Amino acid sequence: MRAVLEKILLNAWQKRGLLACLLWPVSKLFQLIITFRFGLFVMGYKAQTQMPVPVVVVGNIFIGGTGKTPLVIWLVQQLQHAGWHPAVISRGYGVQADSVILLDAASLPQQVGDEPVLIAARAQCPVAVGRDRVAVARCVLAANPEVDVIIADDGLQHYALGRDVELVLFDQRGAGNGWLLPAGPLREPVGRRRDFTICNLAGQEVAFPASLPADTVRMHLQAGQAYRLNDDRQQRSLLEFQGQSLLAAAGIGNPQRFFTMLATQGLQCQTLAFPDHHAFDVQSFKGVDVDCILITEKDAVKCRQIPALLDDARIWVVPVEAQLDAAFAASLIQMISEKKHGRTSA
Repeated sequence: MRAVLEKILLNAWQKRGLLACLLWPVSKLFQLIITFRFGLFVMGYKAQTQMPVPVVVVGNIFIGGTGKTPLVIWLVQQLQHAGWHPAVISRGYGVQADSVILLDAASLPQQVGDEPVLIAARAQCPVAVGRDRVAVARCVLAANPEVDVIIADDGLQHYALGRDVELVLFDQRGAGNGWLLPAGPLREPVGRRRDFTICNLAGQEVAFPASLPADTVRMHLQAGQAYRLNDDRQQRSLLEFQGQSLLAAAGIGNPQRFFTMLATQGLQCQTLAFPDHHAFDVQSFKGVDVDCILITEKDAVKCRQIPALLDDARIWVVPVEAQLDAAFAASLIQMISEKKHGRTSA
């Protein structure tokens, strides 16, 4: 039922049809609420805490998944290559504890969320999760004195945490019908301030959304060598899967993006879309009669915790890497450097 409702709303949010128009008055009330809340911070009635190091917020105003995790990993790696020591803070999907959790090798997706576990493994940097982003940032700095920049994963609306650079990410859907929830897909107005707008395009052939600014930075996801869920030393190019019966399964914010990426590689797959952050179990692929099952890295961190799935030799993981223009990377790092210099000289 939830998946059906989400599909209906996502379709309605791409145009200004009857359902969207009926919900439009409620969206104006929602806009009033978020404007009032933001105004409390602007006027100083609510405090915004600045960290001693630059804070870069990576988020989206389009509800659901737009590809933030690959972008966060790309940003961390770019900073590391430039000599920085970044850390990532996140809410951690499903985390119930009010305290801050610092990830380590024993951290489980059920405890800290699937995305933070993936980021920690791929980016090899300190990662911490918790509801209070200010407390999380302070904790990760106290535990890792070498950290000189913080990447806040999905923290645009957490105004209590001061930020130096904001990256707002969209995908090929653009801004949808341009309206706020519930008449449209946006958490905040499309014209909200930010330093950079980035659009995650599923492939080179995808048309650029007309609803986004002309100076939007293009991001593409490049599939890497697939590897077995139970042994990442066994790798295959996606071309080697051609001619086999395949199932592509994804429990991410926009599963179709994963399916489209595989199709552009010439793979003909049955598809199985799960809700975002889907809790996999022994029944997830029961009765599936195919040669291979292709899943995302985000889903793989959960599937590894289930012995029956880990022992299923059909399951292969398809990693993706964000591809962005080198000039943008240089410009972004330069902006972060200037923010750091402003702190030290103040």
